[in-house]
Amino acid sequence: MPASFETSLLTDMYELTMLDAAMKSGTANRHCVFELFGRRLPATRRFGVVAGTGRVLEALDRFEFSPEQIQWLAEKKVVSDTALEYLSTFRFRGNISGYAEGECYFPGSPLLTVEGTFAECTLLETLLLSIYNYDCAVASAASRMTIAAHGRPCLDMGARRGHERAAVSAARASVIGGFAGTSDLEAGKRYGIPVIGTAAHAFTLLHDSERQAFDAQIASLGPNTTLLVDTYNVTEGVKTAVEAARAAGGELGAVRLDSGDLVAQAFTVRGQLDALGATSTKITVTSDLDEYAIAALGAAPVDSYGVGTRLITGSGVPTAALVYKLVSREDSDGNMVGVAKKSASKNTVAGKKYAGRLYDEDGYASEEILFTGSAEEAAVFFEENGARPLQVPLIVDGEIQSEAWSSQALSEAQAHHLRSRNELPYQAWRLSEGEPAIPTRYI
Repeated sequence: MPASFETSLLTDMYELTMLDAAMKSGTANRHCVFELFGRRLPATRRFGVVAGTGRVLEALDRFEFSPEQIQWLAEKKVVSDTALEYLSTFRFRGNISGYAEGECYFPGSPLLTVEGTFAECTLLETLLLSIYNYDCAVASAASRMTIAAHGRPCLDMGARRGHERAAVSAARASVIGGFAGTSDLEAGKRYGIPVIGTAAHAFTLLHDSERQAFDAQIASLGPNTTLLVDTYNVTEGVKTAVEAARAAGGELGAVRLDSGDLVAQAFTVRGQLDALGATSTKITVTSDLDEYAIAALGAAPVDSYGVGTRLITGSGVPTAALVYKLVSREDSDGNMVGVAKKSASKNTVAGKKYAGRLYDEDGYASEEILFTGSAEEAAVFFEENGARPLQVPLIVDGEIQSEAWSSQALSEAQAHHLRSRNELPYQAWRLSEGEPAIPTRYI
């Protein structure tokens, strides 16, 4: 059976059974406020990166139940006929605000604030979490890698290391974290990401000699291509690559190293290239890189990095561990009241939060402020204390704000992340385990 165009069944069954039960108890239409946040950061993360906003809005634009889906739910007796009737015409009509895509976040930061009836808000939980938990994890890993790279380009090569659709999402999230391109063509087509790629070891092995393989690649892609030089012997491979490019009337663009001691090889190959007069030929490295390996290559004469497995799996943190919790709801008298879990280690803070960031006298971020008063009181507090408000409207009365889902949204998110990251104090850039770069304070 083909996959659905609609995104409404990308959810857990209990979202629908809760809706059904709430309709029967008369509470489904109570106004509610849910927040999507993380209780804590992983030990190896001093900040998180917001990613997935554009994908969420794209998914919510298709969040409706088709006749075929309603029929399937009825056949499986998932919910009552009353609930099915409600779902058959469902469109989210509430409001969603959140941190701008690319923003850095910390424990408790309300990445998304979702407001509407309980029926509306509960249906979105699984979809919102599935997108944000993955995309934020990948973008956070990508940001650490680009920090370690010190301005040298990082390129996504993770498509073959994960689910085929996750690869597209990871490529997008990696760009928000600062990556410059991807090997995944679907990601390039869908999001306008620059695509990269030349040849694998199989192409060299296909030919009767390494020189024949290099000649064939250069004939197809030009001498400015990148040649993979470690199929047999790196020293011979580099010499043959330079000769092949010159025979074609140009200077070799780059060589790629994919095995062995990359630090030592980079120095050796750079020396060999310079001795051969190929001073403009660049060196790119691949082979199971992560932020620590990239940092170790910092002093080596490397020009770019290709990252695969560790990027698409969040470099040891495959989920951002975000949660979606009810923080305020309408009571039986029509008044909004704050609600919170008291469970040990899983407690929450009641009330809708307004987020702002404070700065020290040198202009670096010093605190994440989560204000639980009114919007007016929060605005006054932020202005008086020089805090930067962090939340922006994403959906207003069911209408998606187009600027958060435009063709420019991805590049704007990358630029936003760079600005946000540059505002953080020095300790945020460390790769070692430690506390969040700035504390979170509730007011």
